[in-house]
Amino acid sequence: MFSTAEKPARGEERDTLHMTTSQTKGVTRRGLLSAFAATAVTAAPTMSNAFGLLRGAGDIRRLNMHSGRTGERLNTIYWIEGEYIPEAMAEINRFMRDWRTDGTIKYDRRAVDILAASHRMLDSDTPYLLLSGYRSPQTNAMLRSRSRSVARNSLHMKGQAADIRLQGRSVGQISRAAISCSAGGVGKYSGSNFVHMDCGPIRVWGR
Repeated sequence: MFSTAEKPARGEERDTLHMTTSQTKGVTRRGLLSAFAATAVTAAPTMSNAFGLLRGAGDIRRLNMHSGRTGERLNTIYWIEGEYIPEAMAEINRFMRDWRTDGTIKYDRRAVDILAASHRMLDSDTPYLLLSGYRSPQTNAMLRSRSRSVARNSLHMKGQAADIRLQGRSVGQISRAAISCSAGGVGKYSGSNFVHMDCGPIRVWGR
């Protein structure tokens, strides 16, 4: 791991990462990214327009979540200097799975970016609590039979939505952060204490 004094200049980080990966047997790129993350310094995100979010936000993007359903924890850098990291995205796909069926889907990168950008604006080191990520058609149909609030063609089934909570932040605070991304749908569910975020059409509902 680089110390503060040894951390290379911005343009040299990628070269160092690639060189170490190719020359160090048994060390994966994901492992190097995890080690590198502790000393990476990023600037505050700049929101411009839909899916231009996180532009100018620094050299890395991170997703930090905990699943109350499976007990699993995810804290991964999934984007660095303009590139999504395939290993990290695969880890996110698995984490966001339908825990009832164990089914997975390739999660939409835009949805992941919205989650990450909103979290950064909330200025919290606490992980999101994931309530619902991917839903198989079977799971969505079951939930729909129990609640009118579940859409027939839910974006959860496309890997484009997530329902989350964040300890220490209110539904209002979380939803305002997501809304400021101007990049998808935001549903406020104060009665159940969670926020829905998706990368579908820009819209807001709930209270």
